Amino acid sequence: MQADATSSAASRDTSKAVLALTLNAFVWGVSWWPLRQLQSHGLHPLWATALVYAVVVTGLLTLRPAAWRGFVAHPQLWFLAAASGLTNVGFNWAVTVGDVVRVVLLFYLMPAWSVLVAWAMLGEKPSAASLLRLLLAMAGVLIVLKAPESPWPVPQGAADWLAIMGGFSFAVTNAVLRKYNHTPSESRMLAMFGGSGLMAAAAALVGMTQAMVPAPALAAAGIPVVLGLALAFMASNAGLQYGAARLAAGTTAIVMLTEILFASLSSAVMGAAELTPRILLGGGLIVLAAVLAATARSSPESAKSH
Repeated sequence: MQADATSSAASRDTSKAVLALTLNAFVWGVSWWPLRQLQSHGLHPLWATALVYAVVVTGLLTLRPAAWRGFVAHPQLWFLAAASGLTNVGFNWAVTVGDVVRVVLLFYLMPAWSVLVAWAMLGEKPSAASLLRLLLAMAGVLIVLKAPESPWPVPQGAADWLAIMGGFSFAVTNAVLRKYNHTPSESRMLAMFGGSGLMAAAAALVGMTQAMVPAPALAAAGIPVVLGLALAFMASNAGLQYGAARLAAGTTAIVMLTEILFASLSSAVMGAAELTPRILLGGGLIVLAAVLAATARSSPESAKSH
């Protein structure tokens, strides 16, 4: 009887962890919509990112004031701030100006980039299997990028480049998190949130000098959207922290792939994406490579190597 109760409790904990991660994936999968709403209210996605994360940082420092001291004590967290900031700049800008599904698929090259980034930053030499997964993902990217009107499978515009940059920066972010996992968790959160706001503001200022980004302006109707998005990002981060701490890394990665599903369904329904057979085929290869990478990390052999 006691064994059954323990098993039931463990099952409930697992279900809660999966739901928490699904919340995180849902928030990011549909975040393109409030970002586009803010753009329609006069706030460029870079300024929106800076403002939203300013609210998030204020909330974090209110709840965890010691986070600042830990950040100052570990200056290497500036690398985390920069990588996380570039991730948000790339993703948030791309989903407001490009086809949402195409952007999310290119962003989810992250598991493939991680093979190269971990090799360069952490000295983890890739296995034959990881290189094959990299090739599989790259094949999917070539299919996604080869539009009928383009002679070569290359990025077609700013949204493609921003999505690829964001995904690569996400891989760097994960590597830096692993490298500096001895630092206080609240200080790492401050670095990621603060870096996202600072990098977005810096990119917006540079964009203004090049007449690419308009001056910040926000209609009153956009204020609730800013506050709602800030709360959603805080809740999604809490969900990620809760779920990732209770599930295997491979399981976490697979659940997080539901972001592609949420982004695809929401954007297709609202006319922000086009689900062509080419996109579905190329996207399928990218997702397959990510799933294989996730299952490899949670396999017994993988567990022995770490």
